[in-house]
Amino acid sequence: MPHNPDDLQDSLCRAIQLISWCHPRDFVRALHAAWQIEESPAAKAALTQILTNSRMAMLGRRPICQDTGVVNVFLKIGTAVTWTRPPDLTALVNQAVADAYLDQGNPLRASMIVDPLGDRRNSGDNTPAMIHTELVTGDQIEVHVTAKGGGSENKTQFAVLLPGANIADWVVEKLAKMGAGWCPPGVLGIGVGGSVERAMLLAKQSLLGPVDMADLRTKGPQSRIEELRLEIADRVNGLGIGAQGLGGLTTVLDVKIATAPTHAASLPIALIPNCVANRHIGFTLTGKGPTQFEPPRTSDWPEIITAKTDGNIRRVDLNDLNKSDIATWKIGEQLLLSGKMLTGRDAAHRRLCQMLDRGEALPVNLTGRVIYYVGPVDAVRDEVVGPAGPTTATRMDPFTEQMLAQTGLIAMVGKAERGPTAIAAIKKHGAASLVATGGAAFLIAQSIKSSRVLAFADLGMEAIHEFEVVDFPVTVAVDARGNSVHISGIKAWARPPVSAK
Repeated sequence: MPHNPDDLQDSLCRAIQLISWCHPRDFVRALHAAWQIEESPAAKAALTQILTNSRMAMLGRRPICQDTGVVNVFLKIGTAVTWTRPPDLTALVNQAVADAYLDQGNPLRASMIVDPLGDRRNSGDNTPAMIHTELVTGDQIEVHVTAKGGGSENKTQFAVLLPGANIADWVVEKLAKMGAGWCPPGVLGIGVGGSVERAMLLAKQSLLGPVDMADLRTKGPQSRIEELRLEIADRVNGLGIGAQGLGGLTTVLDVKIATAPTHAASLPIALIPNCVANRHIGFTLTGKGPTQFEPPRTSDWPEIITAKTDGNIRRVDLNDLNKSDIATWKIGEQLLLSGKMLTGRDAAHRRLCQMLDRGEALPVNLTGRVIYYVGPVDAVRDEVVGPAGPTTATRMDPFTEQMLAQTGLIAMVGKAERGPTAIAAIKKHGAASLVATGGAAFLIAQSIKSSRVLAFADLGMEAIHEFEVVDFPVTVAVDARGNSVHISGIKAWARPPVSAK
């Protein structure tokens, strides 16, 4: 039966929209299992927010994470496939991406820039997609689509090892140094063999498989690859990194490994982590119309009910905050922020620091203020702001000393760890770095009660906004004495690897 190209385009568009707000069920089950066994209070709180956010995003049909990702499309087209009209597959896929990201009911954040070495102009519709096409036998079209966030993509690792190298040792070594910018807990994709570029593709494709580590533990390993999956999972979880890098029992929910024949002199290996915003779906077209996706079942999402802990959480008035207050904060402490908070990411920081270097007056007064590293999704309907989770704080490290020394800024909010240079600057100036939970963007946005652009409107989602927030949840990551929860928490929870029951 001839395939109508419109069916592929329509199915792709709806798939992209679906994965923006709906976690795969197997991933939700694995997250819930991790939440049930977690003993670290900080990691348990992060997992609570992540699961609550997942349920809220599913019910509200709004993005799980503000970074709605780079679209990767894997097409397997049967050699016997015929078309009602010859399609331009690249144009078709990119039109589906544009339609999905510009959907007025659920607009998604455009993150693709056109010229990486030029003016880095945003394409505006998140095109182009990364498209991988393979010819196979048959008369069907198999499609798998995923949206990969920048935080986890940036942590990709690659090496060509000696043929006799220990793969598990290499993976664990890389994970130990990877930090929390990839937003654990998640899934590790590992590609081994092939060529340099094939290993990377294998790693990414491996992430498309089901999260089935619990089933594997139950039945036991039946191959060397399954043995390796279990070994890596146990050893990585034994590092104590935990949810959001705060220290805890679960860092990875699953480890996927794909292999291919390779040159006798080589052992190429790629490692790609997938963050807690795990977004992918597969479908098959037979020529009988577009795919009908099964709607999610609310019962698949647990309702997380926690004990009342208000007495253990400090409330902070941002409108009356000073360094004397900040000096009393301790790493790992949970805070609820209320008041006026500024936003700014890489582009805004770069521009502010360039203005300082030229001796120009800044367009916004930062004295005594807290800045949130965020690029929110556009608001719809009655929303004040769209999903607005944190971006990786580490990327702002090069600007931290100048911002603290010359602007009067006293605290920052992001996700993941701060490097040694930033920690030294925070200690020197008696400031603090806080973390909001990555992968909880829709939940976090509920605490934002108003939003207005103060400066650099041309930067779009990277403009400086002023948010009015109420009970905005954060954890103290680096305190005024230079202590870091991402160092002490991991040390406290590191343990010899043991197999989960």
